Amino acid sequence: MSFVKLYYAFKPFMPRWLQIYIRRRRVEYLWEIHKERWPIDHSAGAVPASWQPWPDGKLFTLVLTHDVEKEKGQDRCCRLSALEEKYGFRSSFNLVPERYTVSPALRGYLTKRGFEVGVHDLRHDGKLFSSRGNFQIGAVKINHYLREWNALGFRAGAMHHNLEWIGELNVKYDLSTFDTDPFEPQSDGVRTIFPFWVNAGGDGGGYVELPYTLVQDFTLFILMREQDTGIWKSKLDWISKRGGMALLNVHPDYINFDGQWKLEEYPVQLYTDFLKYVQSHYGGQFWNALPCEVASFIKSGRSRQEESIEKQMR
Repeated sequence: MSFVKLYYAFKPFMPRWLQIYIRRRRVEYLWEIHKERWPIDHSAGAVPASWQPWPDGKLFTLVLTHDVEKEKGQDRCCRLSALEEKYGFRSSFNLVPERYTVSPALRGYLTKRGFEVGVHDLRHDGKLFSSRGNFQIGAVKINHYLREWNALGFRAGAMHHNLEWIGELNVKYDLSTFDTDPFEPQSDGVRTIFPFWVNAGGDGGGYVELPYTLVQDFTLFILMREQDTGIWKSKLDWISKRGGMALLNVHPDYINFDGQWKLEEYPVQLYTDFLKYVQSHYGGQFWNALPCEVASFIKSGRSRQEESIEKQMR
């Protein structure tokens, strides 16, 4: 049995401090092994064929996303969105339908203020992709919540993914992959810092895949115990030079708004510092887009390419 399967088999019986201790040791080990391709996999910077420039000639795109894992995180969403508004940013909040009672009032508040709401897994218990049949049962329920919430996007718990299966969800985009991240349970990165189209079904349907390209906050601050945002900033600088997409996943569950370090919380000032860095170094040069906006951009570009090909064939 692999380490990951063994860990998840015993996880329900372990106290939280022990879970984090084990994961910290694993990250330390993997970081040394994979330092040549993390946090930057240079092959991921290759510009895709027929790539179209970002809207209005922007240098790169910044996409801020938040996975709200538990009730505690949901209670912090308003404070986090207010912080981002203060610095002129918008983001998406992905909520777990059947792990806690999702607040309709919160969903309405966020969308009314220009933020986006997506579906995050079903129960966030690691079982959604355990078998084809289990996924199909879960997909019916996920599609129900997508309709009920008027949501366009999905992200799986723990970044589990099967892009073919995800095609059974009625989504415009998916957020369940990354360019490079050897620390995730399913560590097969897509090795690109650009969003891309995934064909689904035989009728030309599909969705846009948006991989995260900046390491998740939990990994950076809780597992690696980094005390600053240097890794985020250096990766952002690299992405900006290649005209890619800087997509970040920050969890309100792990942000301490009192500015304290705890077992699985870090001071909010670290996230604030990153937002200030983006504005001070790249003000006016980037497109702060919601995931649905990036998906629309990619899909429209694909449509234009298909029209051009059809004209050439006439």
